[in-house]
Order: sequence, then structure tokens, then C-alpha cells
Amino acid sequence: MASPLPQILSNLTTAAHTAGRPVPALLAVSKTQPAQAVAALAAQGQRAFGENYVQEALAKMQALQALDLEWHLIGHLQSNKAESVATHFDWVQSVDRPKLVAALARHRPATRGPLNVLIQVNIDDEGSKHGCTPAQVPALAAAVVAEPSLRLRGLMAIPAPWPEASRRREAFVRMRGLFDALAAQHSGIDTLSMGMSSDYAEAIAEGATLVRIGTALFGARPRPA
Repeated sequence: MASPLPQILSNLTTAAHTAGRPVPALLAVSKTQPAQAVAALAAQGQRAFGENYVQEALAKMQALQALDLEWHLIGHLQSNKAESVATHFDWVQSVDRPKLVAALARHRPATRGPLNVLIQVNIDDEGSKHGCTPAQVPALAAAVVAEPSLRLRGLMAIPAPWPEASRRREAFVRMRGLFDALAAQHSGIDTLSMGMSSDYAEAIAEGATLVRIGTALFGARPRPA
């Protein structure tokens, strides 16, 4: 079976050119996928992978350490896992409260360089989702910037899966506004992570610089045993 990666990369390029935007980076969301599936995609040139669960991710990192991949935590981070994440991940896209900032900064090894951080925003104020409010972004950003062992790169969001494309686009528009305001306040802001398998074209049109795609790359997630 042919890999979907070339077609997805082509689709990202087409969506970006149609919108007059730069082509975004692709984060392959590999949560619940076996290490072999990650290795197969890496063999085709994909380097960045997103994981939701810390212990699962650490096992894959160990198994695939020779491949020198880039690992992003995109799932909710509990404070008691901050040490493991700060030690082993390259990016954390789900920072949403000051307590996490302090914990990640304290545990980041100096030998690894600053940990790349995205602030997760609950842009549609969903009770079932994590993330800070838009109003909390400036203070949280200032807290990250104040830590030498962290590097603030931008924002991440998972908007509500509205059936109407116009409502999904409106959330992406608001995220872009927050991103532009953050970039005006801090240097080095270059990453707006939004858009997944079902809505990445809309996210790209509104300025996503990184899209998170899992199902379209790997197929349906394996069912728990």
C-alpha cells in the first residue's frame, strides 16, 4: 500500500498556495501508534512526531533513539510528569498554567538547550478541553519568557469541531489574532499550531504554521486490547 505522506505534503502545499500562505510544517501525530509505524514514516523523511501520553512516548523514544527524531508533547501535561517531559521532549505544545512553566524550567537539562514551548489556548471555551483563556496568554507568555531554560515559540489550539466551516474558520481567525499580538510583544514567536486531519486547509488559510495530522497519515488508531 502506498504511503499517504507524499499526498498529504502535496495537499498542504496546495492549500498554502491557494491561501497565499507559507507552507506549514507537518507534525505527525503518532499517539497509540507502534514504534514500527513511526519508523516507517521516518524512513520517508518525516522527522517531527506528536505524542499525547508521556509513558507511551518515552518507550518509543527509547526504541527509536538511533533515528534522532523530534518529539512534541501535544497532550495534557500533569505536573508530576514535568520532569520526564522536560528531560526527553524537544517541544511541549500544551503549556496552559504557570505551575507547569516553573516545573518544566526547573527540570530542563542544561545540556539539551531550551525547551520549545507553545501555550495551549482553549479558544472556544470548551469545558471538556484543557488550555488557558485568551486573556491569560500575556501573563503566561511572560512567565515562559522569564525562564532561560524555556523558549517561547507561539500558540496551539484545538478548536471545537463545529460542523459549519464558517465557525471553525472563525476560531482559527481568533487564534491568528492572538498569535500576531504575541509576536508583537516577544521575539522568536514563529509557530501557530492548529489544524488536524479534518480541517487543516481551513487552518492553513488563516495562518497555521504547523498542522497536526494523525489519522490521515496512519489510518484509524488501533483499538485498545
